Amino acid sequence: MKEVPVSVDDDESGIGAAAEALLRLIGLIAADTSDERLAAPARDLKRSRASAAAVAAVEEATEAARRITRTLAQRRRREAELAALFDTAGDLAALRNLDSVLRAIVHRARTLLGADLSYIALQDPEAGDTYMRVTDGSVSAAFQRLRLGMGEGLGGLVAETALPYASTDYRVDPRFRHTERIDSAVAEEGVHGIVGVPLRVGEQVIGVLFAADRAPRGFAPDDIAMLVSLANHAAVAIESVRQLEGSAQTLRELSEAARTSERLNRALRRAADAHDRLTGLVLSGGDVADLASQTAELFAGPIGIYDAEGGELARAGDGEVRFVAEGVEGSQAGRGAVLADGLWVCAVMAGPEPLGSIVLGGRTGLGEADRQLFERTALVTALLLLLRRSVADAEDRVRGELLDDLLTDAGRRRSGGSSLRLRARRLGIDLHRPHAVFVLDCDAQPRLASEANRHARAEGGLAGGRDGRPVLLLPATDPGAQAAKLAAAIGRSVGQPATVGASAPVDDPERLPEAYAEAVRCTEAMLTLGRRGEGACMEQLGFIGVLLGESGTDAFVQRTIGPVLDYDRRRGTDLVGTLEAYYAAGGHLAKTKAALNVHVNTVSQRLDRVAAILGRDWNAPARSLEVQLALRVHRLSRAGR
Repeated sequence: MKEVPVSVDDDESGIGAAAEALLRLIGLIAADTSDERLAAPARDLKRSRASAAAVAAVEEATEAARRITRTLAQRRRREAELAALFDTAGDLAALRNLDSVLRAIVHRARTLLGADLSYIALQDPEAGDTYMRVTDGSVSAAFQRLRLGMGEGLGGLVAETALPYASTDYRVDPRFRHTERIDSAVAEEGVHGIVGVPLRVGEQVIGVLFAADRAPRGFAPDDIAMLVSLANHAAVAIESVRQLEGSAQTLRELSEAARTSERLNRALRRAADAHDRLTGLVLSGGDVADLASQTAELFAGPIGIYDAEGGELARAGDGEVRFVAEGVEGSQAGRGAVLADGLWVCAVMAGPEPLGSIVLGGRTGLGEADRQLFERTALVTALLLLLRRSVADAEDRVRGELLDDLLTDAGRRRSGGSSLRLRARRLGIDLHRPHAVFVLDCDAQPRLASEANRHARAEGGLAGGRDGRPVLLLPATDPGAQAAKLAAAIGRSVGQPATVGASAPVDDPERLPEAYAEAVRCTEAMLTLGRRGEGACMEQLGFIGVLLGESGTDAFVQRTIGPVLDYDRRRGTDLVGTLEAYYAAGGHLAKTKAALNVHVNTVSQRLDRVAAILGRDWNAPARSLEVQLALRVHRLSRAGR
C-alpha cells in the first residue's frame, strides 16, 4: 500500500474539513436541493486539498444523499398523485352533468400525466363501436369526430380486451390494426405516443380513457397505473351520472370517498410532520437511541433497531421486540413493512444494500397510513446509519494509517517517533502504556476487517490490515487471555473460526515492529499446530512456539530460565549447573550430589532456590521439558561464542 505523508496539522484540518463538508451535505439534504448542489461539499473539499480518505468519505456520503433525495422525491410524487386522485374524486362527486364530468376527467388526466392531449371514447352499444366523446388539447376536427371499431387501432383493442395498452409511437407500431381513417386522423392531430386504459363498470367496458403526446413517448408503468386509477374513478362517475347521480346509493359512495380522502389527507399530514420531526432529530446530531425513543413515542409501542447481522443497536418503549430474520427477508423482498411473528418489521436499506432493520411491537394491526409512516421511519434510520458509517469509516482509515506507520520501519522513518506518539495521543491512545499486537486469521475476510475495527474502537486501540490479515494494537497486560477472548468473540460474530496470535506487551513504540513479527509467528505456529479458532500468545506456546514460529532462541531462553541466569550473575552461584547435573542424573538427588561433589542437602537447598525463582511447578512434566530445552539451547549458544 502506497503511504502518503500526513502531518498532524493536515490530519486535524482534514478531519475538520470532512466533518464540515458532511454538515453542509446534511443541510443540503434538508433543503431538498439538486444533485448538482449536493456535489458541492465534496468538490470544495477536494479543492481544499483534504486527505484522500476524507474526500472519499464525503463522496460516499454524497452518493448516499443523492439516493435519499431521489427516494424522497419519488415518495412526494406518489403522495401528490394520491392527493390528486382524491381531489378528483371530490370534484367528480360535486358534478351532476355528464359533459362536465367527462371534461373534468380528461383535463385531470392530461394534467397528471403532463400530456399534450387527453380524450375519452365511449361505447356505442347499438353501433358496436366507440366514438370520441370529449377531448382536451385536441386541434383536429377529424380526430374529434373519430369512431373506432372493435379491435381497430389502440383504442379499439383496449375496448375489445379490457386491458390497458401503450405505444411509444403509434404510427409505426405493428402491434395494432391500422386503418386509413384512424391513421389519417392521428396524423392530422400530430399524435405519436398514446396510452389508453379501459373505463370499466364491473366486467363491462363503457369506454376508453386516453392520454397522448405529439412526440414519441414511452409511458412509464407509474403513468399507466395512475391513468388506470383515474379511469376507475371516472367510470364510476360516468355510470353514476348516467343513472341519475341523485340516487341515495351514489351519494353514499361519494360521501364515503370524501371521508376516505379526508382520513388519508390527515394521515399524510401526520406522516409529513413525523418525518420532519425524525429528520430534524438526525440533523441535530441525535443518535440511534434517540431515534428509537422518538419512534416508540410516535407509534405508542416498543421499538428495536438492529444492524445487518441482527445485533441490537437501540431499544425503546415498554414491551417485547426482537430481531426477526424471516421478517427482514420478507421486507427486503417486498420493499416494505411486513408482519412477522407478531411484530412489524421493516428492512433498513440504502439502495440494494441492507443496513439493518427496525421492529415495532404491540401492534397486531397497522393501517396503511401508519404502515407508510413506519416505512418512512426506516428511511430516516438508513440516513442516520449511513452518516454514522461514513464518520466511522473516516476514523477507521485514520487509525489504520497510524497503525501501519507504527508497525513498519518505513512508516516510522517517514513520520518520526514524536509525531507518531502525538497522532496516537490525539486518538486517545497512550503508547507508553503496555500494548500488544494481535494478528487475526479467518476465512470470512470482509466481515473480519469490520469486526476488527469494531473491537479496536471498543477497546481504545487501532486496527488495520497487513499482508492480507487484520491486525490490532490493543492495551494489554495479559495478551494470551485477551487473544483467546478476541478469537471467541470474533468467531461468533462472523460465523467462522477465528485464530488470533498475540505478542508480548510492549510499552515502547520502537518495539512495535518486533511485536508485530512475534504476533505473526504466533499465529502461524497456532495454525501449524491445528489450533484454528483459538487465541494465544507465544509464551503460552512455549518451546513449540519457538520451533514452529521460527522466532529467536534468546527470547525463549530468557523467558524460561532467565531469572535463574540473572540470579547466578548477581550472586556468583551456579544454579544453572545444578539444574544441568540434576537433569543429567535423571532427577536423582544422590547421583546429582556425586556429580557435583557436594552434600545432598546442598543439592536440595539449591533446587529449593530454583523453585523460589521459577515457581513450584518448575519440575512438572510440561514445564520441565521447556526448562531442559532452554538449558540445552543456553549451553549450545555459549559453546558457539
